Amino acid sequence: MIIDSLVSLLFVAALIPQPSFAQDKVIATYTLPDTPIKAFQNAAFPGNVANDRKVLLGSVGSDLWRGPKDPRDEFWMITDRGPNGQIAVDGKNRRTFWVPEFNPTIVRVKTEGKAIKIVDAIPIVGQSGKPVTGLPNLKDIDEAPYNYSAQELLPLNPNGLDTEGLVRTSAGDFWISEEYSPSIVHVDRTGKVIKRYIPEGLNLDGTDYPVAKVLPSIYGKRKINRGFEGITLSGDEKTLYMVLQSPLLNPDRKTGEASRNSRVLVFDIPSEKVTAEYVYRFDVSKEFDPNPKNTPDEMKLSGVIAMNPTTLLILERTDLVAKLYSVDLSQATNILGSRWNDVKTAPALESIADPASAEVRVLPKTLVLDLSSLKGMPEKIEGIALLDQNTIAVANDNDFDSEDSKYDAEGNNVGKGKISQILVISLAKPLSLQQSTIAKTSESR
Repeated sequence: MIIDSLVSLLFVAALIPQPSFAQDKVIATYTLPDTPIKAFQNAAFPGNVANDRKVLLGSVGSDLWRGPKDPRDEFWMITDRGPNGQIAVDGKNRRTFWVPEFNPTIVRVKTEGKAIKIVDAIPIVGQSGKPVTGLPNLKDIDEAPYNYSAQELLPLNPNGLDTEGLVRTSAGDFWISEEYSPSIVHVDRTGKVIKRYIPEGLNLDGTDYPVAKVLPSIYGKRKINRGFEGITLSGDEKTLYMVLQSPLLNPDRKTGEASRNSRVLVFDIPSEKVTAEYVYRFDVSKEFDPNPKNTPDEMKLSGVIAMNPTTLLILERTDLVAKLYSVDLSQATNILGSRWNDVKTAPALESIADPASAEVRVLPKTLVLDLSSLKGMPEKIEGIALLDQNTIAVANDNDFDSEDSKYDAEGNNVGKGKISQILVISLAKPLSLQQSTIAKTSESR
């Protein structure tokens, strides 16, 4: 009898609706089809690329942006400077460019089925209409560029851009963050550079577009390949927010690579001036990513979304782990114009173990989402966009599947099959949206 009663109770319990616990989960995944670089770029500039060394289009996931009125299944993305890597020669790494003619390109994509369909491609060009290319700008400030085998030195190009982040305004023009100077670049709807904003004190001559020296000079101490990674736009389209991928090498490389203090810059579009600067403090690297190969230098900032005038969502990551944090600008110290912008300040901001001890309130962080905990999440997440308060999209940077710089006897790329993807994520807990919400994004190395 007792057993029968227990069975009856279990049967009845099974019929009673159980409480459901919402979870963050990937609800859709889209992949960029194989697209030869030669065919892609020559469609805009016939005959421009003679040999793409069998490198496929990639790194479109350097950023991801969706305007508030854009279709739910359409996004804007941007490539970086092109397929590149490093090869050691005589004990020193040389930066190699597989396709030196490659030109950074803005693409509008549509997600359908399981694919990322390129709807439009907008190459970035100078005032003359010529491609800017992705080659480095300045000797001794940027890395010297070499061909795919690291045996041939390539020419520098003052117009070159290492594009990483983008936003698009309702008028159709673009604002782009890039890593060389680092700089902010204003581009019109056709892809023509209107103006490039660089750090004070940086001499960038011979460009095919206007240049304005308005950013704090201390940003000239950015680590190579770790300049402005992500950019976002305020709801009224008057303010830009840029995240610096890694701490400045201030006062030196050793200090910068060990530092946990990176920076967020605020730029007023109407006045073309920087109006604020905040300190973003990385998590402890070994606690963030327990991978034995992880070091403090592997911590990076990539994507950013402006939720309202005082709240940003910032993507903090290594190659393997990515987490989305909410930060409150109103609770942090604006260090713009302070001693922390002076390279003579000692100790430097980047060397301070506890900024509070120097009366600097860093951006307070609240964990929103651990992306690396989700099934199917690829490595190196760099782009992030907002669909609604319950849904976000992210994109990875596959480095054109050429980062290892391995090539065959014919000089063609030997990749690992890394692909570019967009993933749509349903959030267990809705985001708090206030006022006019913006959708916005992302980095690379």
